[in-house]
Amino acid sequence: QVQLVESGGGLVQPGGSLRLSCAASGSILRISAMGWYRQAPGKQRELVATIPSGGSTNIADSVKGRFTISRDNAKNTVYLQMNSLKPEDTAVYYCNAHITAMGPSFLVEYWGQGTQVTVSS
Repeated sequence: QVQLVESGGGLVQPGGSLRLSCAASGSILRISAMGWYRQAPGKQRELVATIPSGGSTNIADSVKGRFTISRDNAKNTVYLQMNSLKPEDTAVYYCNAHITAMGPSFLVEYWGQGTQVTVSS
């Protein structure tokens, strides 16, 4: 079964940096788009950044200039480099990927379990 495993979350001071990683594993034929979403307490889940297989990225205005998304296709891994972190960045961050598994040929959206990012002094 395909799964996404996230790492890199934690507690940081305002202005600090974190690097999130998400590795996909399982019987994967191919991965198209990958991305990151976040959900703060009492708020809706929102898009942070996406990166399709073609390489063009989509970054939310709220994090543009501070966050960078990248991927390593050989490792089936997507990264989110977060710099100049602010308290309003505090949320659970979820990895997302569109994956075609081996077997029946159809694309499925997968989600990671989430990793907590807390920005506080």
